[in-house]
Amino acid sequence: MLTSVVGINWGDEGKGRMVDLLSEQQDIVCRYQGGNNAGHTVVNHLGKFILNLLPSGILRPEVVNVMGNGMVIDIAHLCGEIGRLREGGVTITPEHLKISDKAVICMPYNVAQDCLEEERLKDAKYGSTRRGIAPIYGDKYLKKALRMGDLKQPEALKKNLKNILEWKNLTITGVYGAKPFAYDEMLAWLEKYGTPLLDYICDTGVYLEEAIGQGKNIMFEAQLGALRDIDFGIYPYTSSSSTIAAYGPIGAGIPGHGLDRVLGIMKAYSTCVGEGPFTAEMFGDEAEELRKAGGEYGAATGRPRRVGGFDVVASKYGVWVQGATELALTKMDVLSYLDKIPVVVSYDVNGKTVHAFPMGQDLTDAKPNVEYLDGWGTDISGCRKFEDLPENAQKYVKYIEQAVNCPITYISVGAEREQIIVL
Repeated sequence: MLTSVVGINWGDEGKGRMVDLLSEQQDIVCRYQGGNNAGHTVVNHLGKFILNLLPSGILRPEVVNVMGNGMVIDIAHLCGEIGRLREGGVTITPEHLKISDKAVICMPYNVAQDCLEEERLKDAKYGSTRRGIAPIYGDKYLKKALRMGDLKQPEALKKNLKNILEWKNLTITGVYGAKPFAYDEMLAWLEKYGTPLLDYICDTGVYLEEAIGQGKNIMFEAQLGALRDIDFGIYPYTSSSSTIAAYGPIGAGIPGHGLDRVLGIMKAYSTCVGEGPFTAEMFGDEAEELRKAGGEYGAATGRPRRVGGFDVVASKYGVWVQGATELALTKMDVLSYLDKIPVVVSYDVNGKTVHAFPMGQDLTDAKPNVEYLDGWGTDISGCRKFEDLPENAQKYVKYIEQAVNCPITYISVGAEREQIIVL
């Protein structure tokens, strides 16, 4: 079975926690897009782990993890991440982790360009994580990027690096007036961080095709959510890759296959990291109280997340874009302190009530129409069955399920692996 686990909203919905939980039933977990701008937090018996590049199945020794061709990989960050996990008691070997030879390498000059551009934009900045993601995806589609497989061809790597660096420095120096990057330093960087990864690099498409033939279960893991997708998100305040489920087999290396199951992840309230329109946003003390209750600070960046009530309009759109067949509702326990729970049921766009998710200036101009549902006012972190939930908590779940027109099959009531209700 081919399963995709994806975000329904702006990202940070709790995908890592769900992938870690569901990976027990999987043979392979595959990240298929993005880079180290992701931040997936997983808590298990070994401790708390924040994963930026590695698939969330990496914490299960029996699961093979794949970093697909759709990813952009900062090899220095990856080496550091592997090192931190090993220090935490996690086993990582070439049998346990496979890196696509077609994934592109995010270089230090990509990171520099990302930072320089955000500084140039000043107040008009896009809210980049400043990790080089947009520049390296730009290089990929300009066909001026190095790929992981190039690390196994040293002479070709040197030639390609020289040509690309000559081109890239025209931008670094001519557009931004910054210091050019030296060839020797970039080659040394590639050798230092690329060499430890050589045994992990392979054709992941061939590996996955063989696994499908053997009837193995494969899970595709995305970063961010539907509203950050380069095509269907809140452009230009998006990521630079496709975050939707349909891209999973493509970004993993098996474009000829479809999905059997799409599990969409969404929080019981709304959060957003970065710039761009966020209609459900709360402000002031109300926002700070929710932010503290949910520990809403970016796993990759540490930035305080913008928060708000559950957004029916955005979530219904996300369910449609992702083609979700079922949903996991995370962080239900966070709302236990509220007597009344805000829900954005529609938008007001220039005096007109809108139920369909708008784009462009209409989204920027949109104001939330909010209704309040009764809270349950008690700790639910110990609940393990739907019937254990207070009546108002059950009503809240059923309300959301009906509002977005997709069945909820998992309810997370805490960060630990066992704090989950399966419907």
